[in-house]
Amino acid sequence: MRTEQITLNGDRHVTLTAYLLGTGGEFFGIDRRPAMLVIPGGGYHFCSDREADPVALPYLAAGYHAFILRYSLNEQAAWPNPLDDYDAAMDLILKHADDWRVDADRIAVVGFSAGGHLAACAATMARHRPSAAILGYPVIDGACVNDYLPGAPDAAEAVDDRTCPCFVFATRTDNLVPVENSLHMVNALCAHDIAFESHIYGYGGHGLTTGITAINYPGYSARYANWVKDSIAWLEDVLGGLSVRGETPPAFGPRLNGNRDETLNIDCTIACLKKSPEAVRAIAELVPQKDVFKDAPSAAGHVIRLSDSLRYAGVPDETLNALNERLQTIPNDRRTDK
Repeated sequence: MRTEQITLNGDRHVTLTAYLLGTGGEFFGIDRRPAMLVIPGGGYHFCSDREADPVALPYLAAGYHAFILRYSLNEQAAWPNPLDDYDAAMDLILKHADDWRVDADRIAVVGFSAGGHLAACAATMARHRPSAAILGYPVIDGACVNDYLPGAPDAAEAVDDRTCPCFVFATRTDNLVPVENSLHMVNALCAHDIAFESHIYGYGGHGLTTGITAINYPGYSARYANWVKDSIAWLEDVLGGLSVRGETPPAFGPRLNGNRDETLNIDCTIACLKKSPEAVRAIAELVPQKDVFKDAPSAAGHVIRLSDSLRYAGVPDETLNALNERLQTIPNDRRTDK
C-alpha cells in the first residue's frame, strides 16, 4: 500500500490523505479499484481522528482505495468552503484516476456528524457528486446545522433526482444530533425515489464511529458495529464488487420502478401512468378486463407498479409483453414524478 498526503489549500489547512492499494501483478485481474472518501466529524471545529483512519481501514480491507479529507474549520469553514474542499479533493482524485488506478465511476463518500452533513451536501449539491454516500449520525436539518455552522444549507431540502444512493445510520438516543436529522434525510430520499438503506439502532450516544471498543466508549449496543459490514455489502449492491477480469459493475442499485426511464413501461407506477392519456388508452385497449386505475388503493398508487398489479390479477405474460412494447413507444416526459 502506498500513502500520500496532499495539501489542497494551505491557507485553510485543508489536506487529503491517500491510501492506495496495489493493482495488477499479485492482485490478479484487478486493474482499478473503487474508492472511499472519508469525511470525519467534529462540529466544523475539528476533524475527529476517531472518524478518520479507523474508518478508512475496513474499506481498505474490502478492496477500496481510501482517502481522508480534513476540510476547512472554525472561522475558515464559512459555507461553502467545506463543500469547495470536497470538490477540490474530488478534482484531485479524478485527475489522478489513471495513475492511482481509481475507478472514477465508483467513488463513494462516508461522513460522520458534521462530516455527515458535508457528505450529504456532496451527494445533493456538489460539482462532483459521489456514486454513493454513507451518512453516519449526520447533521442534516437547517436548525441543527445552524448550531454548528451558521449559513450552511439543510441537506434534506437539497435532495433531488440526481442524488446518489445513500446509506444512513444513527442511534435513537443520540444526545447531540437528534435522530430526526437522519429520519428527515430518509424521508427526502424516499420522496425522490432515491435508493437508500437505513439503520436506526436502539441506543447509543453520539460519535460512536465504527463501534470498535478500542476507539470508543461504553454505552451502546454491540449490534451498532454491524453498520460497517452492512455498508460494505450495500456498496456491492449499488456499485458492484471489484472490477475483476473486465467485468462491468452496475452503476446504481436495484431499480425501484420505471418512472425515470426515457419511455413509459409496465414497471412505471400506476400514478405515473395515469398522468398520460396515451398510456391510459393503451392499458384500456390491451387489458380491458381490469381497471387498474380504479382498483389501485388511493394511498398506494404512487408506489404500486403496473406490472405487479397486472401479474397479481393473473394477466398472462404475452399480454404484459405486448403492453410493455406499446408503452415504450410513449416518451416519458414525467421522469421526475412519483
